Amino acid sequence: MTGTIFITGATAGIGAAAARRFAGAGWKIVATGRRRERLDALVAELGAEQVHPIVLDVTDGAAIERAIGGLPAPFGDVDVLLNNAGLALGTGPAQESDLDHWRRMIDTNITGLVTVTRALLPTLIRRKGAILNLSSTAATHAYPGGNVYGGTKAFVSQFSRNLRSDLHGTGVRVTSIEPGMVETEFTVIRTGGDQAASDALYRGSNPMTAEDIADTLFWVATQPPHLNVNRIELMPVSQSVAGFQVAREA
Repeated sequence: MTGTIFITGATAGIGAAAARRFAGAGWKIVATGRRRERLDALVAELGAEQVHPIVLDVTDGAAIERAIGGLPAPFGDVDVLLNNAGLALGTGPAQESDLDHWRRMIDTNITGLVTVTRALLPTLIRRKGAILNLSSTAATHAYPGGNVYGGTKAFVSQFSRNLRSDLHGTGVRVTSIEPGMVETEFTVIRTGGDQAASDALYRGSNPMTAEDIADTLFWVATQPPHLNVNRIELMPVSQSVAGFQVAREA
């Protein structure tokens, strides 16, 4: 099975790994992201016949409409949408958080995702395609500092379930992919560029890799068309859900 996959956030991490995984199996890739130089490198690596790059910020609704409306013929028949673009900003408690960070997470993780999805729905319905939404274990398991990031990912998970209900009878499959600890640029971005903080978080933990998640995405996308994987939660063996925290009086 091959087809065309539209990937948001394809310039790094899981998005870039997914582009390589699908391209390696003969799929055509519409690779979108904000960093042109990384998209150019992906095209140089995988070939212009397989990758159509689009410099795109998913918070720009008009740009999304133009990009999807202008897809060239070899890449226009999108079979799979991978909503991967997203970010976390800040690690502090809600009362100390930057409101602009909250707004950026909402604009990217929620508004951007639903705008791309709505724009591609007619094609996906026509193609009886699939939607893969990158959520997180943070959608289900709360932790200190998770505040708005966890809330946005809870939206993604619930939106996926509601899409399944709305798309009943169309043949379109929808899956919420909910990874735990994956070593990518995620923590560097979250901490404002602190590579040392990222290294400390992952050190000795044997975390999942972007390639692990890309393999999972490929498996979901290539299941028989009568089979829907509703939700997958993944963690490295070293990670598990902790107990409740209790504040005690002195």
